Amino acid sequence: MADLAERDATRHRAQLVRAVARDGRAITLTIDGREVAATEDDSVLATILTHGPRLRHLEFGGEPRAGFCLMGACQDCWVWTAQGERLRACTTPVRAGMALLTLPPAFAAPGPFATP
Repeated sequence: MADLAERDATRHRAQLVRAVARDGRAITLTIDGREVAATEDDSVLATILTHGPRLRHLEFGGEPRAGFCLMGACQDCWVWTAQGERLRACTTPVRAGMALLTLPPAFAAPGPFATP
């Protein structure tokens, strides 16, 4: 019962709610240190937005971002790997075990997933 309540609470916080379940292997990855479930080959953007209200905060002013063009042209959806590599969330597929950050690693402030 706790799993169902947690899933419902996540849906209310999420920016994106799936209308139809996707086929694919269930995987886990971490976003700002928090383990989340995903479907293999979903985009990083879709995965993050199904688990929270925003993709990231703009590093120059702090405004919330959720992606813009959704095709890799606008550079609004940058996220980072734990190793510091920058990725476009809208065109990068998730993989099991990925460790992603929603702010550049050099920033000390936590990203949107760091606190519940």
